[in-house]
Amino acid sequence: MPQTKRTLTGVLGGLAGLVGLSVVAGVLVTAAVTPVFAVTGATAAQSIDLFEGLPSNLKVDRPMQPTTIYAKDANGNDQVMARFYDQNRVPVKYDQVAPVLYDALLASEDKNFYSHGGIDITGTLKAIVGNVTGSATNGGSSISQQYVKNVLLQECEKGVPLSDKKRDDKLNQCWVDAASAVGSKGIARKLQEIRYATAIEKQYSKNDILIGYLNLVNFGGTTYGIEAAAQRYFSVSASQLNAVQAATLVGMVQNPNAFRIDLPGGTYDCDKDGKNCKNGQADGYHDTMVRRNYVLSRMEFLGKITKAEFEADKAQPITPVIKTPTSGCADAGDNAYFCKYVQATLEGDPSLDSALGPQKDRADKLLRGGLNVYTTLSPAMQGAAVQAMHDYTTPTIDGMDFGAAAVNLDPKTGRILALAQNTVFNEAQDAPPGQTGIVYAADQAHGGGIGFSVGSTYKVFTLLDWLEKGHSLRESVDGNLKKMTFKCGTSTMTADTGEIGNFQNQRGFTGTPMEFTRLSLNSGFLGMASKLDLCDINDLAARMGVHLGTEYKGKMVPVNNRENVTDDEGNILASAPAPFDVLGSKNIAPLDMAAVYAAIANNGTRCDPHAIDKITGPDGADIPLAPTTCTEVIKPEIAAGAAYALQGVMNSGGTGSQANPFDGTPLIGKTGSHNNAQTMLMSSSTTSTTGVWVGQASGDVNINDFSTQDIGVPNIRYPLSRAILSAADSLFPGGSFPDPVQSQLKQSYTNLPSVVGMTVDQATQTLEGAGFSVSVGAPVQSNLPTDQVAQQDPGPGQVVTGSTITISPSNGQGATVPNVVGKTMGDAATALQQAGFQAVKGACTPGNGDDSGTVSATSPAAGTAAPKGSSVTLNYVKKNCQG
Repeated sequence: MPQTKRTLTGVLGGLAGLVGLSVVAGVLVTAAVTPVFAVTGATAAQSIDLFEGLPSNLKVDRPMQPTTIYAKDANGNDQVMARFYDQNRVPVKYDQVAPVLYDALLASEDKNFYSHGGIDITGTLKAIVGNVTGSATNGGSSISQQYVKNVLLQECEKGVPLSDKKRDDKLNQCWVDAASAVGSKGIARKLQEIRYATAIEKQYSKNDILIGYLNLVNFGGTTYGIEAAAQRYFSVSASQLNAVQAATLVGMVQNPNAFRIDLPGGTYDCDKDGKNCKNGQADGYHDTMVRRNYVLSRMEFLGKITKAEFEADKAQPITPVIKTPTSGCADAGDNAYFCKYVQATLEGDPSLDSALGPQKDRADKLLRGGLNVYTTLSPAMQGAAVQAMHDYTTPTIDGMDFGAAAVNLDPKTGRILALAQNTVFNEAQDAPPGQTGIVYAADQAHGGGIGFSVGSTYKVFTLLDWLEKGHSLRESVDGNLKKMTFKCGTSTMTADTGEIGNFQNQRGFTGTPMEFTRLSLNSGFLGMASKLDLCDINDLAARMGVHLGTEYKGKMVPVNNRENVTDDEGNILASAPAPFDVLGSKNIAPLDMAAVYAAIANNGTRCDPHAIDKITGPDGADIPLAPTTCTEVIKPEIAAGAAYALQGVMNSGGTGSQANPFDGTPLIGKTGSHNNAQTMLMSSSTTSTTGVWVGQASGDVNINDFSTQDIGVPNIRYPLSRAILSAADSLFPGGSFPDPVQSQLKQSYTNLPSVVGMTVDQATQTLEGAGFSVSVGAPVQSNLPTDQVAQQDPGPGQVVTGSTITISPSNGQGATVPNVVGKTMGDAATALQQAGFQAVKGACTPGNGDDSGTVSATSPAAGTAAPKGSSVTLNYVKKNCQG
């Protein structure tokens, strides 16, 4: 094989001795920098050919940059809510750095930067000799060479995913490969670095290379780039640095982790207890000061500062003014839980797959991608929600794991305008009580837990299915506490609603869905569900976007499962359908329930809740997002009928009326509570939807036993909702809801049978079986036995379905007035006496009656029950009433 075809490493490795390698290196550097030199000799020619064959096209890609999340301030300006980073870097332009920083850098690192072709010849030769001898010295590289090294290092680091279990080892290897390899590999790396450096000098201006380097280089820990360093160590912008600060920072790049000044306890050479380290506050950051003063001396030597300035500057102590940045939502304050929702969306929401790529890469994108995320948060609405949370809740209540959350969204767009929580944001596993990183309002996919039992807010799906099946809001339904039969597809099941009971031990009654909704009567809704299909009710919930709060294998557990859903260990994630599902036993995120009521308020169209309006890349260009999905999930007339019933909840006499600010804005809503553990209240105008949850985040206590801010825990939802609704009604005035169609308001009529003569129990059973309510009145005079019905009101015939029928039992002391009309007065008196009554002559009417008179009417009338021995007045007809 010809000599010219050998690899670079092979050539270098095959050359004998230090002198030979030094000569080769010198020739290559000379050839690269001053190609007009005459280079002769076989070794030189081979070396030059190999050098020219090295890649020269260095890919200078965007460095890792933080992602910044923004929200509007009160004036409508974007303000930073939170930043996320792997490397804390704030890229700046050339003119955004103080000139004295450039003076310090070039004086100490590369005084000939603006005159050479990209190579520090002396330093490079020194490095190559060091590599040959195994001393691994880096030597003095030009700024262009250092820029190349940092570009290569950055690209290597970007290729190591955050999730890689061997990440630290691989990052260390990146450094070795980019900066400190020895032997033939080290020479090869150095020569490739030279090749790239000479190439970028032809592609970029000197100023571009200089600021590119300053934006890339590490300044210790996770601080990268001159702007982040200036803010971190001196709490100023890079444009505001003075000579001492500039010299300090420039000096740090030589050994960033050893020279950093944000660790008062020191940076290296610690004792076995990790104390008494060098280069800390105790020794005045000695090593950093030595390097700083060297930089200052070079500035003075090159005339960048005067002798007097140098003497004054080097006498100054190292005085850091540390500003600690955070990566994450902790800095977002009262907006932290909204921030966490946004973070979870960026990391895993499928709706962003087209914009941000596969979910497995999203965490890296968040911490390294330089995204600018503009959110939906409304400063006024969020402020009101946060203030209400402060006014009516506390972070903790002794004896229980107390939690509260509130959300507000625009029903016409799905934009989340507010998200507030009672706790302090803290993502630590061992966070103290009252602190958590869990977003109570959200499901697991968006930073939340498994959701909470939503209670009677789930009854809305029975109401909607009732209307979809063509039933009326004024239809009579048997809502009495009793055993009922339910179906789910072809399966049937029974439940005793008496065991389930009603809120505050209310007795059931036969009534209408309008009444049941206003009073949230459990037995009433179970009565409605018994005429429907439990599977259809849950399917409707799924159609409206509801799922359980639990995420399993990257998917949310469905709300309309037909059988038990279990995990790999057999744990039940979701139970098979059961009658009590109607009453809200399922764990669902409050935000998902709020979206249901928003859809009703939006004429049946559900807009997916979302917290992000816009995302731009590090270059400021928009990243196209998938449009918000708004889907008609129920027909407008069904939404109108449901809204008509749900307004009764929020009006006087309804279970949610305490939450109504009564400012003239029509509201729909539904309260919910579950097993003395959780409470909810969902409410909406036509323009703004609010969802509130208050209860126990974990544990098993009776929340009725606890209070805070002088309010019992179960009642906190009312003033909390009222304050938020009041603000929402002011900010987003709502109008009237559409009227329901007449078929939804029609009354049904049923034939009322006669129950006179039946026992009270028989009559009650007969009437209730026909769909009527029964009221037992006081006993009346009758000759019937005392346990039999003597009267009913109304009487037999067509009456409104579900009417209340009053039945009156016999007192057993009466007799029936016989019919004596048409008899002579004498015969009539005899008949009455035989029946146990006394005859009394009444009014005479001239006519063709018997000479003694013919009876025309009696009082009491014939067939009427009257006490025995009482008088019956006989009115009669006679030819001559005067005779």
